[in-house]
Amino acid sequence: MPKRKTSPRSSPPTRAWQRMLSGRRLDILNPSPLDIEIEDIAHGLARVARWNGQTKGAFGYSVAQHSVLVEDILSRNAPRLPQKWRLACLLHDAPEYVIGDMITPFKSNLGKGYKEIEASLMEAVHVRFGLPALLPEAITKSVKRADRMAAYLEATQLAGFDEKEAIRLFSRPRGTPAGLSLQALPPEKAVRQFLRRFEFLSGEKIKK
Repeated sequence: MPKRKTSPRSSPPTRAWQRMLSGRRLDILNPSPLDIEIEDIAHGLARVARWNGQTKGAFGYSVAQHSVLVEDILSRNAPRLPQKWRLACLLHDAPEYVIGDMITPFKSNLGKGYKEIEASLMEAVHVRFGLPALLPEAITKSVKRADRMAAYLEATQLAGFDEKEAIRLFSRPRGTPAGLSLQALPPEKAVRQFLRRFEFLSGEKIKK
């Protein structure tokens, strides 16, 4: 009697979600706006260090602080810009609350897959907070310009670059604010700073 053929056991699907402190389970490969909470974003970004942690001070300079700085610079340079675009600016690095921050030389070598995941998360964040999934090109350019200004300030004040090297590597876009003094905050203070700015720009009240 011939042996009965058995089908090979299918391996369980690889887990691609992360549990957040809010209790949400965010699928990183197929993110739903319904699983995104601003408190999770603030908590995560306040614990992700810019410059791979190679900054001065007792604490890492967090992506949450960087996000507030970039939005501050944009608002100084374009005070009449509608608040929804300033909110988009505050959230410009939001995907990093789940995928972390990587320095540009490394990120540029990770290929298409990483960029697609980052873009998918960004679109879900935008939809969650009432923004277009894809921002207008002019807004994207304005945010990137403010981001470069922030990078220059961080490089020279926190990351140990002298001015000449920082200008060569990061440039110093015209309009970079003078007189801004940067200092890394403890995560809890960075969370509060980020959420206060979110409340102002979005009009949403954060539940305490």
